[in-house]
Amino acid sequence: MLTQKILMKAQLSLLVAGTIGICTTAHKANANSPQIMFDDFSYRQFSDAQKNGWQIRDEVGHPGIKNATWWKEGVTFHPDPINHNNTVMRITAKTDGTAENTRHTQVCHNRKYKEGTYAARVYFNDAPQYGPDGDAVIQTFYAISPLKAPMDKNYSEMDFEYLPNGGWGTERLALFATSWETFQLTPWTKVNAYDYHIESLQGWNTLVLQVANNTLKYYVNGHLFAEHGPEVYPEVPMSINFNQWFDPNKLVQSTQMRQYYQDVDWVYFIKDKVVKPTAVVKAVEQLRKFKVTQRDTVPDWSPKQPDYCSL
Repeated sequence: MLTQKILMKAQLSLLVAGTIGICTTAHKANANSPQIMFDDFSYRQFSDAQKNGWQIRDEVGHPGIKNATWWKEGVTFHPDPINHNNTVMRITAKTDGTAENTRHTQVCHNRKYKEGTYAARVYFNDAPQYGPDGDAVIQTFYAISPLKAPMDKNYSEMDFEYLPNGGWGTERLALFATSWETFQLTPWTKVNAYDYHIESLQGWNTLVLQVANNTLKYYVNGHLFAEHGPEVYPEVPMSINFNQWFDPNKLVQSTQMRQYYQDVDWVYFIKDKVVKPTAVVKAVEQLRKFKVTQRDTVPDWSPKQPDYCSL
């Protein structure tokens, strides 16, 4: 039995390394021992996820409806609505238009990510589970660092943000790709680059972001739709995040409660390597084939960064 386990582990290493071998490298690394973080969210409760580096935001503040609650109960685990043999992480947010009754939700992983390839399979929803439709709700997958001071140049943020009811200058639904150099809240000032893709993404979507050689490339379902350059390239390590929140500038004029959710099937990161979207999917398939539900070989940043789940 021990020999069989050793053989299976060796086969998995070869398969993952073989899949990664078709990509280019941003920095020299040992191709036989890729540094990855993978999680397919096969948890029963969030306390299990915490053991693998996840945390939930509870700090009041930007973005979203001012003074709204960031909701710990908004992160749960459920059978995939399409495949009940699969478990997904569900991120739920709700509002009646008031701060008192608004619940935003954010879940974060350790702050140790910078260059490499980020990916996630995310289920976006164009309509609420219940209640009136039309709020500017933002459903996301992104990486971010703390903003130490207004307009701090040593700031990093890279976002996939889906707005099923529009907002931010568009009345139509859109997926935004935004890369940040810096910003300040008051008066609102930003230095960023962004593109948006107008098409319904209701359902499952694979999002991939390649960060290497002073270039950021954003892919949705295998198609490149945004590319940003050195002026917004990350300078410092970031945490990996998912959140869902409401833009206070575009809310339905109703006091009726409405609730939205997005699901996350898996998240994947490989350090210092550029991996094609098709190769990411193959790597995840191989991990799942060998019943790997979670793996994290990405080392802590040096010096180690404190946990960050805010802004």
